[in-house]
Amino acid sequence: MATSVSETFGRAPSAARNNDRTFYTGMAIAAALAVLVGFSRTFYLRTYFEPTALATALRLHGVVFSSWIALFVVQTSLVAAHRTRTHRRLGWVGAALALTMVSVGIVAAVFAGRRDIAAGYVDESLTFFATPALSMAVFVFFVGTAVAFRGRPETHKRLMLLATLSILDAAIARWPMAGLSSTPLAYYGLTDAFIAAAILYDFLSRRRISPVYIWGGLLIVTGQWLRDVLGATPAWHALASAILQ
Repeated sequence: MATSVSETFGRAPSAARNNDRTFYTGMAIAAALAVLVGFSRTFYLRTYFEPTALATALRLHGVVFSSWIALFVVQTSLVAAHRTRTHRRLGWVGAALALTMVSVGIVAAVFAGRRDIAAGYVDESLTFFATPALSMAVFVFFVGTAVAFRGRPETHKRLMLLATLSILDAAIARWPMAGLSSTPLAYYGLTDAFIAAAILYDFLSRRRISPVYIWGGLLIVTGQWLRDVLGATPAWHALASAILQ
């Protein structure tokens, strides 16, 4: 994949680079708005909608994941402003933050799973635990690959966008739309619309689609499907039970 991307996307014309700066900054802002809308009631403006305080593990999860979204907006904005040196320095902060996100995300998932099992939702909790576990696996794969290809901007920026989009479904599932949270096809579809927008932009701007989006998009969609399939298996229930019970 890297060789193909390097050959076809390694020398983007200056006009395309300028358009890219606008597009990727816009996508970062759109992702931030999606998160703000999704978690406004349960996290950002919780005191106005919920009488109980959020547990420490979940509050830390919200802070760390929000930091990633904020950093992504900053990083794309720095590239748009031609401040690539600062962007590269902050990149290592992003790499460290990504590792922190995985740890915090799993801790939050374990906390929530144990809480729900205590409330009587045993099978549902064991099945759902596959969702954060696979989500973190896909996320860290994209970030790790992006760091490995940081010297190839055309590959790197697509991988970083996919990393961010791969964790966006949790926010979109919480958008204030009737029935959305109980319809995975709907909130996964809305999440994947962001990927479709990136693919469409590639095609319109270059008349071809980066293999990063093709294979990366397939990985995200496959991961979404696999969550429920894997989560319902006895083997997964046994593993999740050993962790959560």
